[in-house]
Amino acid sequence: MNQNNNNQGPIGIFDSGVGGLTVTREIMRQLPSENLVYFGDTARVPYGSKSKETILRYSTQIVNFLRTKNVKAIVIACNTASAYALEELQQQLDIPIIGVIWPGAISAAAATKNKHIGIIGTAGTVKSRVYNKYLRQLDSEFTVVSKACPLFVPLVEEGLTEDRVTDDIAKRYLTEFKDYDIDTLVLGCTHYPLLRNTVRRTMGEDVTLVNPAYETAKSLKQLLAEKNLLNTSGEEVHHEYCASDMTDHFVTFADRVLPVRVDQIRVVNIEKYPTTIE
Repeated sequence: MNQNNNNQGPIGIFDSGVGGLTVTREIMRQLPSENLVYFGDTARVPYGSKSKETILRYSTQIVNFLRTKNVKAIVIACNTASAYALEELQQQLDIPIIGVIWPGAISAAAATKNKHIGIIGTAGTVKSRVYNKYLRQLDSEFTVVSKACPLFVPLVEEGLTEDRVTDDIAKRYLTEFKDYDIDTLVLGCTHYPLLRNTVRRTMGEDVTLVNPAYETAKSLKQLLAEKNLLNTSGEEVHHEYCASDMTDHFVTFADRVLPVRVDQIRVVNIEKYPTTIE
């Protein structure tokens, strides 16, 4: 693909489900002139409890689907897939592909003053220890404490972001971080920015909360500018939404998260796409 002739090509964004719409929201805000294609793998969600091999296979199939849309860049809007699939896909693709972890790690490294950083995420993200790896590359003296918070995702998807039960679960998950004197906490799952107020109430005002969705959109904007891929055509922007299942739930969640109305979702048989990059 000749990247220089594809400035109007869409940005492909994918996630294990609907959580990546928080990343999409930030991309819409920071890159309002860009066309987007979003794919949520709602038939095979969650990714957080699956093996690296499975996540890589799923991610490769989704990338092959997005390439049929002539995308000029891809964002893995999923922490688990970023942890398990990004590096291999970067080596195989001829277009830029970024994940959500490295931008979040850079922001956390810049924010911390005492070098004690907390990470919350899915079991898969925490088990991969990829945040730990990236942060220690930035500064070997960082103390990194990680915690899986598996109940946060279903609470968000049920719309219980401001509910007493969510506050109770947050206290149960997050209180132990206070023993480690962290001053920075990475919201290491795309659903978690929607729990920002809940996490803030538990952690207090002195802990900086890092939203990798915001940082990823910022990194994407910089990357497209460096590669001369920004869309400057001035033409009307087109957003396309695709999923592998459960489109009613997709619309409900999108209405809560996105600044635009989602009228149509295309259901894609993702299993028909190759499991290797061709």
